[in-house]
Amino acid sequence: MTAPSPGVPSWVDLATADLGDATRFYTAMFGWTAEVSGDEFGGYTTFLLNGLPVAGAGPLFGEGQPTAWSTYFAADDADAVAARVEAAGGKVLVAPFDVVDQGRMAACLDPAGAPFSIWEAGTMRGAEVFNVPGALTWNELNTRDHDGAKAFYGMVFGWGYRDGLVGSSPYVICENAHQPVAGIQLMAGNGWPDDLLPHWLVYFAVGDCDAAAEHAYRLGARVVHPPTTIAVGRVALLEDPQGGRFAILAS
Repeated sequence: MTAPSPGVPSWVDLATADLGDATRFYTAMFGWTAEVSGDEFGGYTTFLLNGLPVAGAGPLFGEGQPTAWSTYFAADDADAVAARVEAAGGKVLVAPFDVVDQGRMAACLDPAGAPFSIWEAGTMRGAEVFNVPGALTWNELNTRDHDGAKAFYGMVFGWGYRDGLVGSSPYVICENAHQPVAGIQLMAGNGWPDDLLPHWLVYFAVGDCDAAAEHAYRLGARVVHPPTTIAVGRVALLEDPQGGRFAILAS
């Protein structure tokens, strides 16, 4: 991943049931420092890696909302992208609004129900470092509707696609200007709980996947899928102490 451009993941943040404990966990997990905003941003926390923003976190918005990571896609015009979401069969949950002078955002659902957000940068561009240990390295849609997802995101972001396999499972590489920016994983076959909803999964880079998974476990995480070797490296799926799922990848 490079500097964010329209249609490319530019930011991730965590909505969590316990912001204090999440801060403890992720700062220890990735070596992040936490910068807490003022009252005008509701205490939103920005995580920094070597002084550069890499991710954010805040409290849950409402009763019953699960702890979860969210993916934000960069946009030149958040209102225009939100209009395309509606036209393509998705739903705009929160219409575009200004976050003071930081930027303009909207929260959406794709037609299968996977949530994602749009970010039109103001003074806050998004993450400023990618693809190094402790930073975002990949974003992946887990869905039961490959074809519907390709049609939707192609209309919204102008993506092209390259079909492939991960093991024996179909996997789609999403391309923006012929560069890979995200993946689509089909939730089919063994290992996918029936009650697991479509979602965008965030991957953080680590230097040693096995050591990082063990470190996460000692900090209170659950190892959902232990470290496994795939074509691009070694990967594990983890769940933080509040239930927020994320992946780690050592390439």
